[in-house]
Amino acid sequence: MTDLGGAGAPRPRRPGEGPEAVAAQIADAVESLTALWSVAAQKASLRLSLHQLRALRTLEAAPGLNLTALADQLDIGLPTASRLCDRLAAAGLLERAPHPDTRREVQLWLTTHGQHVLSDVAGRRAQALARTLAAMEPGERVALSRGLRGFLAAREAGVRRVDGTGGT
Repeated sequence: MTDLGGAGAPRPRRPGEGPEAVAAQIADAVESLTALWSVAAQKASLRLSLHQLRALRTLEAAPGLNLTALADQLDIGLPTASRLCDRLAAAGLLERAPHPDTRREVQLWLTTHGQHVLSDVAGRRAQALARTLAAMEPGERVALSRGLRGFLAAREAGVRRVDGTGGT
C-alpha cells in the first residue's frame, strides 16, 4: 500500500533540511563568526589572545575570583593561569588583592583599563557583526533571530534534562 502522506504523516524532508545538514551549515557559520570575532578583537587597542580575553570576560562576570577558581573556569592548569594573570597584570588589565577574610588567598579584579579594553573589544565585535547583518535581507535577519532563539531554547531544555533540573 502506498503512503499518500495523510494527516499526521511526517512531512518529507528536502535535501539539506535534516539536523545533520543544518548542523554542518551552522558549523560553517560558527567558523565564520569566530574569524569575525577574532579579527575584531585583534583590532582593539591591545592585541589579546583568546585565552586572555576569556580570562578577562570571566573576571568581568565573576569579580574577585581566586586563581584556582579562574583556572577551573577556563579549564586550564594552575601554573598556566598564574602566568596568564602575570601577563594581564603586567599589561595593567587586572590586579591582585588579598582576600579580606583569608589573607593567604588572592582575589583577581579587572582594572579600569581592563574594563575599557573589554568594552572596546565588545564594541568592535558588535560593529563587525552589525555590518554583516546589514548585508542580509530583512527577512533573513528575522529568520536568523527566530532560529537562534529556538536553538537557545532547545539547548537550554536539553541542558536541564541532562543535569536533572527539569525537562521531560
